[in-house]
Amino acid sequence: MASFVYNGKTIETDDEGYLQNLGDWDKGLAEVLAKQENVELTEKHWKLIEWIRDYFQKFQVAPAIKSLTKEVMSLENLPDKKEANKFIYELFPEGPAKQLAKISGLPKPTGCV
Repeated sequence: MASFVYNGKTIETDDEGYLQNLGDWDKGLAEVLAKQENVELTEKHWKLIEWIRDYFQKFQVAPAIKSLTKEVMSLENLPDKKEANKFIYELFPEGPAKQLAKISGLPKPTGCV
């Protein structure tokens, strides 16, 4: 376990930086987490962050990459999965499942090593 102070509050994370208490998340904390991941958040990032948080709230699990790809194709009006995957990796170059979940304040996705 690790921790850091954000807005005067101690934020607990696992050893990989995923939040231990999902209720700690807010947009300001997302900016801090993104900076730790060397990601500068843009409007395109925020669309996916909001989508994945809504998905998690409904299903209590992070979406499969297939669902994320399909959503990106729709949001960005991209012609195919290849273009959608390229777009996703441009936003989250170290791996969209891990980085998007971490910045969104969600648990580490199952299947991520």
